[in-house]
Amino acid sequence: MQSNKLKANGIFLDLDGTLVDSKTAYLEATKIGFQAIGKEMPSAQIMLEIPRRLEQHQSINDLTYGCAEQFMPIYIKAFHSATEKHAKLLPNVVLTLECLAEKAKLALITMRHVPNQVIQKELDYLGISQYFHLVVTGLDTSKPKPSPEALIRCVETLDLKMCDCIIAGDSVSDMRAGKAAGSCTVALLSGLFGSEELAKEQPDLILPDITALPDNIE
Repeated sequence: MQSNKLKANGIFLDLDGTLVDSKTAYLEATKIGFQAIGKEMPSAQIMLEIPRRLEQHQSINDLTYGCAEQFMPIYIKAFHSATEKHAKLLPNVVLTLECLAEKAKLALITMRHVPNQVIQKELDYLGISQYFHLVVTGLDTSKPKPSPEALIRCVETLDLKMCDCIIAGDSVSDMRAGKAAGSCTVALLSGLFGSEELAKEQPDLILPDITALPDNIE
């Protein structure tokens, strides 16, 4: 961590766990998945371990009774459906985005494997679409985070320099994508990953949530 403010002409934000509280959707999708494969419902801790592992492209076969191949398509479909029903902004996100948009160009980078217009529709529903110059989903790049591909697309599209950009997100993959791209990285403790896990990725800043970001950038 460092005390100096970060320079930011571009700020790239994650969606789930950064702007939107997705835990309800994760839990609902997991319940639907286990019901569909006819297996005993796991603890809430295991249910949230599944998206943590998927975020890091790790196997969930041991968590799904060896039925990951059957479980995954049901889970993904249920998660996308649940986000449509339960999408809810984390506290004070609108005011934060308004402030950030005055300081830099904003882009949204999500690993959700859905068409761009689906995310745009959700942002419209949440009342925050106007703050973003660009939205990049898992279908818009050949390799998702932690690949730097989405960040590179953002700087090229928005005519920015990577060294003048920040990626802020709640996951290990966000930090690794930023490091690989050469941007500054800001880890947020509002999602599925804890401070010790995120600290291992050596981000430039670790903040409690997105609302603390405006005070830490130029």
